[in-house]
Amino acid sequence: MYRNLILKSFFLVSCVTFLCSCDKDFDEVGANIIGDDHFGFDKYEDASIKSYNQPLGPIGSNNQEINPLGIYTNPAFGTTTASFVTQLEMSSVNINPTFTTINNPPVIDSVILYIPYFSRLKDDTNNINTYSLDSIFGVKESKFKLSIHESGYYLRDLEPSTQFEEQQLFYTDKNAEIDSYKIGSRLNDNANTIENDQFYFRPEEIVEKTLDENDEVVRTKFIPAMRLHLRKDFFTSKILNAPSGQLYSNNIFKNYMRGLYFKVENPNNNPGNMAMINFKGGKVTVYYKQDVELTPDNPDTPVNEQVVDRLKKTFVMTLTGNTVSLLENSNESASYLAATNSTLEAEKIFLKGGQGSMAIIDLFGTTDLITYDKENDIIINEPNGIPDEIDNIKKNKWLINEANLTFYIDQSSMSNLQTFEPPRIYLYDIDTKNALADYYFDSAINSSNPKLNKPVYGGILSNEDATVVKQIKNDNGEIANKGFKYKIRITNHLRNLIKNDSTNVRLGLTVTESISTIGFSKLKTPNVNNDRVPRMSVISPVGTILYGTNIPVGDPNYDKRLRLEIYYTKPD
Repeated sequence: MYRNLILKSFFLVSCVTFLCSCDKDFDEVGANIIGDDHFGFDKYEDASIKSYNQPLGPIGSNNQEINPLGIYTNPAFGTTTASFVTQLEMSSVNINPTFTTINNPPVIDSVILYIPYFSRLKDDTNNINTYSLDSIFGVKESKFKLSIHESGYYLRDLEPSTQFEEQQLFYTDKNAEIDSYKIGSRLNDNANTIENDQFYFRPEEIVEKTLDENDEVVRTKFIPAMRLHLRKDFFTSKILNAPSGQLYSNNIFKNYMRGLYFKVENPNNNPGNMAMINFKGGKVTVYYKQDVELTPDNPDTPVNEQVVDRLKKTFVMTLTGNTVSLLENSNESASYLAATNSTLEAEKIFLKGGQGSMAIIDLFGTTDLITYDKENDIIINEPNGIPDEIDNIKKNKWLINEANLTFYIDQSSMSNLQTFEPPRIYLYDIDTKNALADYYFDSAINSSNPKLNKPVYGGILSNEDATVVKQIKNDNGEIANKGFKYKIRITNHLRNLIKNDSTNVRLGLTVTESISTIGFSKLKTPNVNNDRVPRMSVISPVGTILYGTNIPVGDPNYDKRLRLEIYYTKPD
């Protein structure tokens, strides 16, 4: 029993030690434990590996968890303009409302669009809350034109060509078509131009002043948000004076009022900035007054003596219907276009989210002249559909202790202070669209920052010493820290190739907004390599340039080329 207790204690301490080591330097298993030689493992860095760029084109972007809005310029890639369209849904308490006219018709006081931003509380001194905004890209407080229109484009749920059995897909390139369906003049026509022509994402706390029943001022505080005044005349006609039956249910309502179109423009060629926004957390509230008959104390009170009061009421619509993220790329750099449209092995890998680009990686080459006969432990001179490098590893009976792909950033191309680097990249099986075994083996979570979940699997932006980069802006809105590399562990993937004879599949590499979500979105135009890409790459607006594999010996950047590092143990 005492021995079992010791073993349990040793196991617990070992686990804690392992997790602590993962916190800082998750990609150096064995480092600083026995010397610096991975327990005396041998290291193999000469495995054949090739990388290729792949442009993506328009991608399915309906009903994403979060969506970009605004303008973001990355000199290494170009400018992305992100607009957005969404259906509105009546909140449950407002379905089939009754707008009464007794003495006077109902009248709208105001219509407010409210969509909270991702933000962090920095300070609350003297009861004044100061916030900083998260997930904002580009030049601090750079302004652009934001116009919100009624949309006349119907975002149906199901695809007619599949007999309404599959979800209707909408793609990132539909902005021009959606724009052609906008109805009337813009709804956010407030005289304060920060709500339209000079819009930017403001980090200030919102303080709303209202009058209570005693006509005393009540102050209500809200976190930073898009808070815009919309036209009262439009909602008087569309809601208060809606034709009979149009507000009876949300299915009817979404055809009657087909949604809101958030149109982004840059008439002054400002640098622009872009925010990642949870539009489904937003709402449109119509504040109005209407006559209401009060229940008399005496039930025998004559009708002509019943009391009528003017009450304040609200009609709430949420942004929880179907949505589409609308992306337009412009001023794309010549080097980016040349690299992503080339079929040659890549000197540099261009990864860009949204309607951007990805990379394809081949491990162990295509040479297939021999076969390892495991039963007789010999090499046979005939092909077997398996790269010869894998056959030789099997013959040599290597025990794979650790295997990593290390991607070094082209820091000269990414040096611009306004150029954000993806905090995470994602490697997957491009054939089956499955994550690799190492992804599933890593169950570690980071409760304070879920974007850093699965740290052993990796793909996290880091410095040269493997410290996680925190891209925090300084007071000038510039990025305070730049990355050096990404490292992704494929230890179990290689073990499966060698021990379990798994297929040596091609690997896909993209940026990702969330490592915990691994669903896929369809390409509008499939290419020879794939027809879908990770959904979280569509959401991300950022990109990076990595060194590829086509770098000759003697080149100054040869040591930064993409490599497969294998740490293994030979049999005695």
